Amino acid sequence: MESHDSSNVGKKSPSGSERAADLIQVRAVITCPSCEYRKVFRNEYYRRDLELMVVALKVFDWLTCTRCGELLLLNLEYKI
Repeated sequence: MESHDSSNVGKKSPSGSERAADLIQVRAVITCPSCEYRKVFRNEYYRRDLELMVVALKVFDWLTCTRCGELLLLNLEYKI
């Protein structure tokens, strides 16, 4: 879920407090309803890069369990 953008080279970087206030922390928990599969992913996105999060979540939407073939459940936790 991580992505790096090199298009902001030369732009003024925000201070620590501005950076922390602009971050959205996301925790994705993927579980299988049939077996005991469970995986946790964490990432941080800037508010201006919210589209990157949407693309990453669309990929998770169609994942299936490698053990039993069931469609996996995706639960998201946000810290804004």
